[in-house]
Amino acid sequence: MPTLVQAALLGIVQGVTEFLPVSSTAHLLVGERLFGYHDPGGVFTVMIQFGSILAVAWLYRYRIGRVLRGLASAGDERRFGLVIAAAFLPFAAVAAVVGPFVRTAVYESFGVMAGAFIVGGFVMLALERRRVEPDVLEAEHTPIARAFGIGVCQMLSLVPGVSRSGATIIGGMLMGLDRRAAAEFSFFLAMPTMAAAFAKDMFDMRQHLASARLAEIAVGFVMAFVASAVVVQPFLRYVGRAGYTPFAWYRIAVGSLLLAASLAGWL
Repeated sequence: MPTLVQAALLGIVQGVTEFLPVSSTAHLLVGERLFGYHDPGGVFTVMIQFGSILAVAWLYRYRIGRVLRGLASAGDERRFGLVIAAAFLPFAAVAAVVGPFVRTAVYESFGVMAGAFIVGGFVMLALERRRVEPDVLEAEHTPIARAFGIGVCQMLSLVPGVSRSGATIIGGMLMGLDRRAAAEFSFFLAMPTMAAAFAKDMFDMRQHLASARLAEIAVGFVMAFVASAVVVQPFLRYVGRAGYTPFAWYRIAVGSLLLAASLAGWL
């Protein structure tokens, strides 16, 4: 398979899965292994994830603009900015300490990914079946203390296979957010979280960025941007109507396949 075709397919995988509760990183790592795509230093993965960040920033550009313009005031916009900051800080603090260990010890462990997929699926099922009635129907109305709790849940996404969006959506629902509000909060929290991770990873991997790979990165970046931009709004409509149960069963099924493949030595 031509390398640019591989890059395009991986970009689509990244864009489709980034904001779904199914772990885009795990899907990318499995896809790269299946396609035989070599990514020295993980620079391709890092760069195309930025395409997904820009996609959600573009979709929410007007609301982001209102928040940025309102940071100097004492209104709702500044409060929402503080809410996102409160959710971001726990992850940032823990990632700075634990992140290097995760990268070297378990980042590409398909057994760990499989376990995280399966456990996350069962947690999601239990939450959907026994959840309390939500009392926060809009992401911007999330209390700061609950936002911090969502940020604590996001720390779990350092484990490969957990899914950043899955951890924050589950955290949001545990904190009393409506399904759609939890998903939207996850999107907003993704922007500073992924931007910070992108900046750090790019600094760490700068020696691996070769001009010969720019075409692959450009193709993957564009496809990730387009796929994310297409997926976000239909995903919000779907979970508002059907909930997260289908994603839970998907996680359990894929996790079981990954576990079997890992035990058989196929991955």
